[in-house]
Amino acid sequence: MAKLYFEDVKEGMEIPVLKKHPTTRQLVMWAGASGDFYEIHYDKDFAQGTGLPGVIVHGWLTFSFLNQMITDWIGEDGRIKKIGVSYRGMHFPCQELVCKGVVKRKYKENGENLVECEIWAENPKGEKTTPGTCIVALPSRET
Repeated sequence: MAKLYFEDVKEGMEIPVLKKHPTTRQLVMWAGASGDFYEIHYDKDFAQGTGLPGVIVHGWLTFSFLNQMITDWIGEDGRIKKIGVSYRGMHFPCQELVCKGVVKRKYKENGENLVECEIWAENPKGEKTTPGTCIVALPSRET
């Protein structure tokens, strides 16, 4: 993985896209790991009984994919300082889930090289289902 430096980042640049294809098996594994056993994430009949069209992907799993996109981009020497999302739509297993982001601002504060990004997940229709923001700290070539 190439090292990302503060000087390499420009406002407006896009973060490399991460595409995921969550399966119902992955949802069951996530439920076991996270402790979120709400049936809408693995029981189709239960999910439909609540008015959903079927099983839905955990919001926290979508959030973890966004975290993966950021950590893949910033590399081992970068650090996530702050990250958050809101859940505005659903994802379904066996459909593509696309994580995207763009650099909104870069600045120095308290001796750190900080980059603020807008991040989001999209469903197959291109709708932003999980918008959010993050701030990362990056190393500098100058130190």
